Amino acid sequence: MNKDLTIELLKKAAKEFCETESIYNNKELYGVTDGKAVGTYIEHKFQEYLNSQFIYNKGSSEKGIDLPDVNIQTDIKVTSIKQPQSSCPFKNARQKIFGLGYNLLVFVYDNTDDSKTETTILDFVSCSFLERERTADYTTTFRLREMIKDGANKEDIIAYLNDKNIPADEITIGLIADNILAEKPKQGYLTISNALQWRLQYSRVVSLEDEIDGITKMVDKITK
Repeated sequence: MNKDLTIELLKKAAKEFCETESIYNNKELYGVTDGKAVGTYIEHKFQEYLNSQFIYNKGSSEKGIDLPDVNIQTDIKVTSIKQPQSSCPFKNARQKIFGLGYNLLVFVYDNTDDSKTETTILDFVSCSFLERERTADYTTTFRLREMIKDGANKEDIIAYLNDKNIPADEITIGLIADNILAEKPKQGYLTISNALQWRLQYSRVVSLEDEIDGITKMVDKITK
């Protein structure tokens, strides 16, 4: 009988999946250069892997994330080591400062085609789990934390947010500044670019050598 999925079981399953897929001669992805197509294929394959072992709610476009269970609340991201980034829906400007509002499971692969066998191997060189508190923008949260430490007031915070073109109107910026002063943001570890969709970059996570509370690296072939 399948078990209920938990965060710890999800991490373990992700590690096992990476180990299996990293030696799999994949005919379906041979010659495929579209990163989005590769990502969709791997996401579906991982969901099938989870579905064979665990009980959990599957995501949908309405729910917005891949694993929406209350105790999981995790979105799956798959990206190439050549440019480890992806997009995600923009909900509000607070996400850049206080995190996306859900956890991230990030698979990073390096693909190699074999012309003799007409197969490709996706070597998963990194796999990380980021708790929602760590999914904010690194530079923005670092600077805001420093400003608070240095005694910044609301006007200082507003000036900084405006200088960084945080996508929000004047009233919202003021409310965000109040929130920042009331609750210092946690240090984020993503690079989040302003756009109609957030553009998330994972290089800092991939190259992270220190142990950080809230970030688990199940696979790390980059820094070891």
